[in-house]
Amino acid sequence: MDAEERQTLSTVADYQFGSGAGVALFPPNENPTVQRTRSGRPTQIHTEADTPGGTPDGAPDGRRIVSYEDDGRFRLGLAGGERLLAALPDPMGRVVVGDESEPFVRDGKNVFAKFVSRVGEEIRPGDEVAVVHERGDLLAVGRAELSASEMRAFDTGMAVKVRNGTGE
Repeated sequence: MDAEERQTLSTVADYQFGSGAGVALFPPNENPTVQRTRSGRPTQIHTEADTPGGTPDGAPDGRRIVSYEDDGRFRLGLAGGERLLAALPDPMGRVVVGDESEPFVRDGKNVFAKFVSRVGEEIRPGDEVAVVHERGDLLAVGRAELSASEMRAFDTGMAVKVRNGTGE
């Protein structure tokens, strides 16, 4: 990834997740593995590979930071969720759940509104979020289905469509 592409992706991340997200996801001292379309557009960005050249079939063996979708937005991977948690102030970008939901969310099950204990005020339906336990551990990443105020107010309904859980 060259400096110009890193700057572009960092700008998109800052816009989507908040100021400081771009540097957190794409630190200047790291050389992530980038999978591209035939036209050269980045589609998936992984942490630095543990093995030069990736796996024997050519796939990267680093952890996925983000996928860069056709709509110009990022979809978080677990590595990206961890990086955002470290960079953004609590509870920004987070949906917080307690002990009752933890094992299910870790296994990739969706989060329901009645189990949400806290949520970042800025969250809107369609936003990428990190699902965390009350003690701060990352449990999963996914897409918010409700706004922050709806997650707090509703006793029923899916709050987050989980894409990846840490226990999968």
